[in-house]
Amino acid sequence: MDGRVVAQEIRSKIREQLEILRNSEVEPNLATILVGDNPASKTYLKNKHSACMDVGIKSRNIELQANISQEKLERLIHDLSEDQSVTGILLQLPLPKGLDDAAAISGIAPAKDVDGLNPFNLGLLSQKTAKLVPCTPRGVMVLLKYYGATVAGKHAVIINRSKLVGRPLSQLLLNQAATVTVCHSKTQSLRDISKQADLLITGIGRRSEFTVGADMIKPGATVVDIGTSSVDGKLMGDVDFDSAIRVASFVSPVPGGVGPMTIAMLLYNTLLAACLQKGVELSFNPDELGSPEALRT
Repeated sequence: MDGRVVAQEIRSKIREQLEILRNSEVEPNLATILVGDNPASKTYLKNKHSACMDVGIKSRNIELQANISQEKLERLIHDLSEDQSVTGILLQLPLPKGLDDAAAISGIAPAKDVDGLNPFNLGLLSQKTAKLVPCTPRGVMVLLKYYGATVAGKHAVIINRSKLVGRPLSQLLLNQAATVTVCHSKTQSLRDISKQADLLITGIGRRSEFTVGADMIKPGATVVDIGTSSVDGKLMGDVDFDSAIRVASFVSPVPGGVGPMTIAMLLYNTLLAACLQKGVELSFNPDELGSPEALRT
């Protein structure tokens, strides 16, 4: 499952929508907040801003010292939420130790929460009415849809219970009538559980300690790899791709699988948030994408 192909299609649609909306006063403007100097976070944000520039979305990054107080961080978020020129807010995680990310995210105006992690938006997710959905989980669902993977009635096993990925993804899968098992570090007999999965989704990101091999995959399963690790300077996922592809029907690669989808969904959420704030209908929905050519490969 090539996420780059799908992500480029989404980007093209976003460019088209921005052109259509040029005279409707919809001007997406993303503000990102980086606290501290985490190298990985800096790289992620650089890629996100580059993607915004690529499709024509305005963006700016606000960098803060790691020792900023919780009060000052929340005040900044409040000010951005009140700023009419800002239509989307993204707080780059993780935050340095001593800062409460849950409290900070709760301060983001739900209408500008392009990461979909505000408690209000997560609550709507459980009611199947969320508009702004967490980017990586939404990206996974769009990727599955694009490649024709059936979700309803299937057993989905997620090896990740984080509030950024595993938990919202489990809700999205439940919303589409999958039977969902969420596994984590305390799960017993993980291999036995993973081999029951029609959809196996893994996002551990510690390749030296954890690898999904063919012995953990049910024949014909669809495998989505969200994990990222640097091994000898090379980006790798949780899945041993070469052995997995001999067993599974589809496998998403790392790099080039879920990563591009996450950024594409951030761009979509940024555009959608701006439209929702102006009461303007957005005619493009990533869920409607599908490639007959992809289904035949």
